[in-house]
Amino acid sequence: MTTVKRSIRALIISRLIIVTTLLVGAVVIQMSTDAFLPLGPFYALIAGSYALSLIYLLLFRWETHHRAQAYLQIVFDLLLITMLVYISGGINGNLYFLYVLAIVAASLVLGNRAAYLTASLAAILFGGLADGMYYKLIPYFRQDQFREISVGLVLYSVFLAWGLFFVMAFLVNHLAQSLRRAREALAGAQKELEIKERQAAVGRMSALIAHEIRNPLAAISGSVQVLRNELAVNPEQAKLMDIVLTESVRVSRSIDQFLSLAAPGKEIFTTFDLGEVMRETLMMLKMSGELDGRTAVKGNFETARLDFHGNPGQLKQVFWNLARNALRAMPCGGELTIDFVREAKDRVALRFADTGKGMSDEEKARMFEPFFSRFEGGQGLGLAVVKKIVDDYEGQIRVVSETLRGAEILITLPLRPAKTAERK
Repeated sequence: MTTVKRSIRALIISRLIIVTTLLVGAVVIQMSTDAFLPLGPFYALIAGSYALSLIYLLLFRWETHHRAQAYLQIVFDLLLITMLVYISGGINGNLYFLYVLAIVAASLVLGNRAAYLTASLAAILFGGLADGMYYKLIPYFRQDQFREISVGLVLYSVFLAWGLFFVMAFLVNHLAQSLRRAREALAGAQKELEIKERQAAVGRMSALIAHEIRNPLAAISGSVQVLRNELAVNPEQAKLMDIVLTESVRVSRSIDQFLSLAAPGKEIFTTFDLGEVMRETLMMLKMSGELDGRTAVKGNFETARLDFHGNPGQLKQVFWNLARNALRAMPCGGELTIDFVREAKDRVALRFADTGKGMSDEEKARMFEPFFSRFEGGQGLGLAVVKKIVDDYEGQIRVVSETLRGAEILITLPLRPAKTAERK
């Protein structure tokens, strides 16, 4: 259920509660006195409000244009409030505060602009009613409601009400924005917690996989290499052995990715050049055939010298996974830009931008989840490893991408002091 639809349901329920409260108040007044206001028309307006609420419920169930329905409800609520203000004496009455409820509802359901539009319409309706009754263009609902008042008092009351309407719109919008930001932050924290929980599960699984698979896999790979070197095999048999060795390397790499998501032990840090590590990573990609010449790689990494204190193996994992992911997003070739920038005295930014197929909003939201992959045959571990390493360094990742418009991943890492010998 969308946010607007949930808000409309809450609006319908709230207005039913308010109308019922007014009905109960009218009954109490009728039992005590009949001098306050004419209760017959008041009951008619309440009955009309209940009938409109029934129509709103039917529209809520069957109609799909929820924003239009919300605007319709608020306009009719303003008209009903204006009728209540009229039968209670207009400017001599005291029910014009009900306009505030419609302004609050518009802000919470439809947003800032709708709140100001509602405040403006409320100001027009109340101002028109007050002026019309003062200049006798609109008769008083009952003659005993008439009181001689000056034009100054009319203007004072109207401008006071207008000020109240717009001040309430501003305050409610401010509170609504704070509430929306809090909800977004909570949703982000919940998403982050889900990812952390999955990473913890992957870590437990990786230890078991490493124990059960890695040693037998190494034995198989070593045995095939020995047989290939010592036996006289025909080309077809040699090709089959090469497949075994290649797939063994691939499985071993997958195990390494699993292990990277597990809780690390003590890691020795050193000071190294980020550009040199990036150049080594690209060389590995060329040797593996992933960087086959169809993609042009450019950026300041070729000449930049940027000293960083950390674990070179971890940063090489980050570079490998980001570059490999960018290459897979450009199966027909393209352009990969890699820039390293020292943003401040204590911070460095790593930028990877490609001209590939880009990502949808859903893919961007899930790209760092373990086991989620955008590519056929992908294990969904590479970017999860990147996220974990960046989090371990207390860094940040920002992703900018649209479908068919490439992707840009910007990683910001704090520069650690060189005297740090090992991880906390």
